[in-house]
Formats: sequence, structure tokens, C-alpha cells
Amino acid sequence: MNSLLSTTMSNNATDLHLCAGSKPIMRISSKLVPIEGEERLDPILLKKIAHHYLDDAKYDQLLKYKSVDLSYSKQNFGRFRCNFYLQRGSIACAIRSLPLQIPDIGTLGLPENCGSLLNKSKGLILIAGATGSGKSTTLASMIQQLNSNYSYHITTIEDPVEFLHRHDKSLVTQKEIGPDALNFASALRASLREDPDVIMLGEMRDYESISIALTAAETGHLVLSTIHTNGAVKAIDRILDSFPTEQHAQTRSQLASVLEGIISQQLVPKKDGSGLVLASELLIVTPAVRNLIREGKHYQIKNLIQNGANSGMQSIERCLSQLYKNGVIEYEEAKLRANDHQLLETYCKV
Repeated sequence: MNSLLSTTMSNNATDLHLCAGSKPIMRISSKLVPIEGEERLDPILLKKIAHHYLDDAKYDQLLKYKSVDLSYSKQNFGRFRCNFYLQRGSIACAIRSLPLQIPDIGTLGLPENCGSLLNKSKGLILIAGATGSGKSTTLASMIQQLNSNYSYHITTIEDPVEFLHRHDKSLVTQKEIGPDALNFASALRASLREDPDVIMLGEMRDYESISIALTAAETGHLVLSTIHTNGAVKAIDRILDSFPTEQHAQTRSQLASVLEGIISQQLVPKKDGSGLVLASELLIVTPAVRNLIREGKHYQIKNLIQNGANSGMQSIERCLSQLYKNGVIEYEEAKLRANDHQLLETYCKV
């Protein structure tokens, strides 16, 4: 396994897949590439690998729920997020490579105003994106920025803990679902009694955790979280859709009061094949945005984003067009990721 993980890292691959009947496969620049010179894996070997990485409780969880997540570190080597699952009656594994050093937020390629969101002492900041879009890395970089600059009590709630934070100017307590907490909702509820200034929720997954997160932001905490969707407006839709229809008016009012910003991001293959580059959309919540959310007209927010450069906002089309004009990505890659193809074309011609 050390050899496979080393090969994954040396090729700047983001993921390693282990599945019976197949050679080990890496994901490089969004494409799957078999590792040359390796034999096809068999179910017995994969079972041994699972027993090596999973303790008895985790292995029982795999058999019961058919899937289990964990993080794995090896000193001076790397840190990895692993998902063991079952397929066709045998064990398989997907491993995500994580940087040992949390990148500085200024090196990620985010809009400049993203950093200013962290000057807020309360409210809700969301990172939106699909699986594998770098949301966890952005979130970790934001926590590191707060940890380095403010004397806060920062509580993180994750499943599993991906990046390890050292105490710096802040006290950072990290809870993992399973060993430290039953679930996101109960951990979030308990954290409110632990005198936090900042709460980082790994993912807003359901009605209960979203509801408690909104309340936490409303009661004077800075809440950072991720949401599994593309686009700032769709993130707002996703939150509202988590609530019963009769609660939508109340939720819109609450969200309009606490939301400070949404970063929606994607990772795009570079033109030269050297890896991936971040493309992002940034919504800064202005009074006009708050009014649209409160009135249920959040579908109009995309117009404010497109015309909100003076407020520090950035549309995904603007970002993609700049990457294309700078020769970083192909036009077809930009087109695949744009929400408005006509707007993208206009920006690319300017």
C-alpha cells in the first residue's frame, strides 16, 4: 500500500481506486489512469487491506452499513481520506490524497474578497461544490486563517476529520462523527454549550443540522460549512428545500439575516495537462441580496452576482473566461462548467 500511495502522490493524483478484478487506478487531472506494472487486485487482498486499516468497530460498521469513512496519516508521508465500501460482494476502496500542510488561502486561486469574509465575527459562510471540487481544502484553509489571526475557540465537526489543526492563536477542538459524536446534529447542538466562537460543520446534510447551524449563526457564532451543490443560488435553494413548505417564509427570513457569503467552486483540468485549477463563483451578501432572499426572489441573485464586481462578487462565467483568456484552460472545459453559455462567450470575446 505504501508503494501505491507513494505512486499516487508522485503523480499528483487526487484519488486512488482499489477494486477486485482491476489494477489500482489513479485519478490524474480528472481522468482515471491505471498504475502500470501492478497486478489485478483480488478480493482476498482487499479484505486484508481493509483489516489493516480498519479497527474492529470500523470493520463491523463496514459490514453493517456497507460503507465506512476514515482518515489515515503516515508521518513524513501523507494524509488520506479513505472510503471502504462493498461491491459485488467484495471490498473496494477509494482513497483521497490530502496535503499534509494546509495551503494558505491566498494560494488557492479564490477571489480576493473571500478572505474578507473571515473578518466577520458572526454569520454563515458556505462553500458549495460537487464531490472532488476542493471544498474541504478551502474550508481547512479558512480555519487556518482564523486560527493564525484571531484568539477564538474554533470547533470543527467532521466525518471523518480530514485536516489536522494545531492550536495557534486560537484553541481548535476537532470532533469526528463516531469516536467523538453520534451525528452532525447532536455534535452541533452540544458544541453550542462549549463556548465556541467559530463552528466548522463538515457538511450541511439534512434539515436538522441545517436548522441548528442557522440558529448557531443567529446567536452570535461564525459558522462555516459546505453544501453539495453547484452555484450560489442553488445552494440557497438547497437550504430552503430542506425545510417543510410551511417553514419556508421563516427560513428565508433567518437565512437572509445570517448569510454572509457563498463560495461555489469547481476544479478544471489545465490546458497543459499539469493538473487542476480552481474556478469559483463568489456571492457577497449585500442588503440587496438579503432583500431578495427574504422576499423569495433568490432566483434574481444571479443578476446581482454578474453585475456585482464593485461589491467584490464574481460569477463563474467571469472566472472561467479569465482562465481561458490567460491560456490556463480550454474553451470547451469552460463551456462545460458555465451556467450561462452566452454570457461566457461574451466575456471570452471582450
